[in-house]
Order: sequence, then C-alpha cells, then structure tokens
Amino acid sequence: MTRHTTCATRPASPATDMFSRIVTSALFAGFCAGLVAAALQLLFVQPVLLHAELYESGQLAHFGAAPVSAHPDLGGIDLVRDGLSVVFNMLLYCGYALVMVALMSTRDNINARTGLLWGIAGFVTVHLAPAFSLPPEVPGVAAADVVARQLWWAATIIATGVAVWLIAFGKSWTAWGAAVVLMLAPHLVGAPEPESFTGPVPPEIAGLFAARALGSGLAVWTALGALCGYFWSREALTSPAPRAA
Repeated sequence: MTRHTTCATRPASPATDMFSRIVTSALFAGFCAGLVAAALQLLFVQPVLLHAELYESGQLAHFGAAPVSAHPDLGGIDLVRDGLSVVFNMLLYCGYALVMVALMSTRDNINARTGLLWGIAGFVTVHLAPAFSLPPEVPGVAAADVVARQLWWAATIIATGVAVWLIAFGKSWTAWGAAVVLMLAPHLVGAPEPESFTGPVPPEIAGLFAARALGSGLAVWTALGALCGYFWSREALTSPAPRAA
C-alpha cells in the first residue's frame, strides 16, 4: 500500500509580510529619491565643490577670481566619478528610506501627502539641525578633527530625531518640553570648531555650497517622504489580508 503525503505551503507570517512590505517600499522609494539627489548634486552642488577644489589646489587665487558660472567646464561629465555618485546616492537614500518606512509602519493613515511631512521632518533631523552649528563645508576650509565632528553630527541627529518624534506624537507638555531640551542640547554644547578660521576658499563659495547643499537636501527629503508614503500605501493595498485562525 502506497502512502501519499500532501505538502501544503504555509502562508507567510504577519512579521514576514510586514518586513517584505517595508523592504519593498523602501527600495522603490530610495531608488527614485537617489536619482533625484544625484541629478541635483551633479547640476548644482558638484560644480561648486569642484570650483572650491581649484582654490584648495592653488590653481585659483582667492582675490579677483571668477565666479562658478565662469567655469562651465566644472559641470562636465566624468563617467566614473558621476556614475559612482549616482550609485552612492541610491544606496544612501535606500538606507534612509528603510528607516523612514520602518517608522511609518508604526503609524496609521500613511500616504504620499502625509509622507511629505515625514520628509520635511527627515530633512530637519539629518540636514538642517546639524547645519545650524556645523554647516556643510567645501574642501580647503579650516575644520576640526573629523572624528569629533562625526560624533557630534551623529549625536545631533539622534537627539533631533527623538525630539521631532516627541513633538509630532507626544501628548503632554512633558514630552514637548523634553523635545525642546533635546533639540537645543547639541547646540548648547557646541559643535567642534577649528582653532582658527583660515583657508584659500572665498567665503562666497563656501556660502553658495552650503545653500545649495541644504536646498538640494530639502528637495530630496521631501521627495523621499512622499515616495515612501506612496509606496507604503500601495503595498498596504496589495498585501493579502491576514487569514483567520
């Protein structure tokens, strides 16, 4: 007598389904936002950065030098450099998207419209708050030890991220007061500074770089938030309903 065994495929667990939705949404959103970031960087930020490198290397003098617009060759295409920039931006924003979508999964009513607010909050946390005391720097300017700056930058992002979360979802004055303290604490402590502010790069170039870096960051993070909200809501619609036990 032959025994026949029937094998049934077990449905994915809710945790596995949730993880799959988070990863899928984040990869799509991060890929698209990374392309936006790469385009803005190549068009607006990189020419200023390359211009500053000319001062750093001594190819341009501080006084009497032409502005960025007088060097159109700085925006030329370098396949290796520009290709690596595109890949790096996509990987970076896929990582940011994973964090954002994971946080979104804990809240209700997430869509592209509400995602815009998440994106602005991400920009404030990762770009604007650290730049308040440690603005984006071009090559050739005086700067403190890189390890000290990285530690301060990371601590500021964590403190600001928690503060933004408490402001958005806190339900008491205690939570909001703690948010204010967390947001101010890194700047009251102060970012690491060099012993003296010197360097061959004109301050106009440094200011333009900081402005374009922050402006591009706002655009990309807003797009990232909207994309994360959109793909997360789409995944929620297409995800199979949980089976009754």
